[in-house]
Amino acid sequence: MTVPVAPGRWRFLGHTPSMLRQRVGFTSSLRQHGDIVTIYLGPLRTYFLTSPELVHQVLVTNGANFEKGAIFDRFRPFMGNGLVMSEGAFHLRQRRLVQPAFHRARLARYAETMRRVTTELISTWQPRQERQLDADMQHLAITIVGETLFSTEIGGPAIAEARRSIPIVLKDGMIRALSPSAFDRVPIIPANRRFDQAVDRLRRIVLEVIADRRADGEDHGDLLSMLLLARDEDTGERMSDQQVYDEAITLLTAGSETTAVALAWFFHELARYPEIEQGVQAEVDHVLAGRPIGFDDVPKLEYTRRVINEVLRMYPIWILMRRARVDVELGGMRLPAGTELMLSPYSLHFDPRFHAHPERFDPDRWLPERAATVPKGAFIPFGAGGRQCIGNSYAYTEMTIAAATILSRWRLVPVPGKPVRIKVTSAAYPNRMPMTAVPRT
Repeated sequence: MTVPVAPGRWRFLGHTPSMLRQRVGFTSSLRQHGDIVTIYLGPLRTYFLTSPELVHQVLVTNGANFEKGAIFDRFRPFMGNGLVMSEGAFHLRQRRLVQPAFHRARLARYAETMRRVTTELISTWQPRQERQLDADMQHLAITIVGETLFSTEIGGPAIAEARRSIPIVLKDGMIRALSPSAFDRVPIIPANRRFDQAVDRLRRIVLEVIADRRADGEDHGDLLSMLLLARDEDTGERMSDQQVYDEAITLLTAGSETTAVALAWFFHELARYPEIEQGVQAEVDHVLAGRPIGFDDVPKLEYTRRVINEVLRMYPIWILMRRARVDVELGGMRLPAGTELMLSPYSLHFDPRFHAHPERFDPDRWLPERAATVPKGAFIPFGAGGRQCIGNSYAYTEMTIAAATILSRWRLVPVPGKPVRIKVTSAAYPNRMPMTAVPRT
């Protein structure tokens, strides 16, 4: 089987310049060349998948035959061997140890933190004040995951450092991941310098918090306590400080990016579609009846959930990679172990073959009867299969509680003359999002 090579390949650099310059335009164009297309990251050959069927096969059906790919290797010096990066038996062990942190009873406790932190943020807003909503939502998401991870005063400096450094890591990390490794330690490249400094600051302060909490030995009811106190059911062993650090950094980064981006776009889309905004407001008013939102209210906000799903469809992460652990057959091809595969949730979410009028913001596409027609692999905001994000329920809970808390008190209105555009890095960020806070009466 002959696999076409994508146009736009540079000598030595492969398709990396085309990907970084065109982003989703490049990856979305690949579907016209077939279900599997060859692209090069520098000298590294990869196969890009444009078919939901093949994506589902790699992520779910035959997921055990694949591991994280080259892009994730580039993040390993920062994220270590946490859930996003680990493989095989060690990954399964870590997932079992971390899973209790996301059980329903724990989520109910985190819900209180989510509501309180959101309330504290919007209590600082002033009527008719212009807010940089993308910055507000990033601050909110990092603070929430920081406070659920480090709940006591000892964690305050770590939360503050996370608010400072996580945005830098998320912004500059994808540039590093797609660039040849030879450029990693070139200090004159500003993105490298910012990235390395942010990583060093986070590592130092989070390890200090872990050491202090380990010496304390108490259960403070937060995620960090669960990580420190969890024992392997077979060996009775606890995680080392390095393993706890790896999981903490994974939760801080993965637990803030998707939520922050989605919440900013959520209010942007409500402002674009007044009828949808009115529908969400009416549902929030009816369910809450003037009281603060609680954990049990989240599943009652069905229309709000559909709006969130549509936001996640339109503004997802850009790129995922997998590597064949063994020889596999995929789409009529025999691929040897070590073959690198790439896929784009963003491109799949905008493929008109699977999502009618994909440029249209339509929450009703997630009504049960319509959602059932979407092929497996065509909507993967949190991945799929055994490597699906362990915190997806946490993220849905957080987005719903934050959205309902804000909507119960404020409307957010676009600022005239300041257009918002998509700026894709690791995810679909807004270039800016100035909005005016208007009290609801």
